Amino acid sequence: MSPAAGQGRPGFARHAEALDALGARGRRRALSPRAGRDFASNDYLGLAASEWLRDAAREALDRGVATGSGGSRLLRGNDAEHEALEAEAAAFFEAPAALYMGAGFPGNVAIFSGLPMQGDLVLFDVLVHASAHDGMRLGRADTASFAHNDAGAARDALKGWRAKGGMGRVWIACESLYSMEGDLAPLTDLAAVAAEDGAVLVVDEAHATGLYGDRGQGRAHGLDASVDLVTLHTCGKALGSAGGLVCADPVLIDTLVNRARNFVFSTAPSPLDAAITRASLRLLAERPGLRDAAWDAIRHAHEAARRAGFGDFETQILPILIGEDAEALALASALQARGHDVRAIRPPTVPRGTARLRVSITPNVSTAEIDALFADLGDIRKVAA
Repeated sequence: MSPAAGQGRPGFARHAEALDALGARGRRRALSPRAGRDFASNDYLGLAASEWLRDAAREALDRGVATGSGGSRLLRGNDAEHEALEAEAAAFFEAPAALYMGAGFPGNVAIFSGLPMQGDLVLFDVLVHASAHDGMRLGRADTASFAHNDAGAARDALKGWRAKGGMGRVWIACESLYSMEGDLAPLTDLAAVAAEDGAVLVVDEAHATGLYGDRGQGRAHGLDASVDLVTLHTCGKALGSAGGLVCADPVLIDTLVNRARNFVFSTAPSPLDAAITRASLRLLAERPGLRDAAWDAIRHAHEAARRAGFGDFETQILPILIGEDAEALALASALQARGHDVRAIRPPTVPRGTARLRVSITPNVSTAEIDALFADLGDIRKVAA
């Protein structure tokens, strides 16, 4: 049960009424403990509870790495582990420079609030992460959206802004792999749009880091080197640790250090988390079998879903579109009762009328468990029909 699930004090009656209204629409969220087979996490390489990272944590503690930073990076919180991670991350992702943030969410907030300047335009895919929207709201640039995964629409929107007198720099924002759609951005096409205008391409690699690229460097790795590129790599998903890494030109990194308020005024991430993330990057470089095992499970899930009549998928995220919120919740509950940890995703996280089951495939489940999930889902839907 959520810790906020009680009746509360009378002075918060309006908040309680708002929560009740969410519940009536099937959209009230609540915290629940982990239970059942993992079809919900973003632990894409199965590293989060691995002995490798446990050993890395022990080794770091044994050599005196602190659990807390004690202050912001601009005060005494800047630890040698942070700087070592940033140097190693820049080398691993083949980026000019990197900055370690507390998570991917503050990384996006920092990018979009701190880098585009007044008179610039942030041109974003309509389904880009909520954290990017929050950053844009805090920023000074104009904003405009383009249709999901439509590079032609991005080009038209950019040209339209220029035709109306837009003179600043354009920042084209997308995710490389969309977390709720499970589809891939046309990065080569978007890079071409950026190159035509001298725009900056900002790629959120949250759900691609670790699984995509030559060594797990993400889908933006290897794009046209002439395009100015900013990438964000979340450390709490495939890397199994915590934090976020912004990779960009050193001038942009220095700009974030000086202008991103949530970097300047936040206590620095744990040095221990930085040490563990360093170990994660080494594992990616040294153990390609991690990705191979993950992709074996993903391909098996694609085939199982196809056999069960749920369509074709291309990534580790398999969205099963349901439509109505209540039906999605009921299906998720029925699957959970059979031991499958599958969650219902509802508006406003996804567009109205597109409630879904988000099935995430990781090495934390066996092929037999994947088969059982889709067999049970097919059975439950038949009964519901």
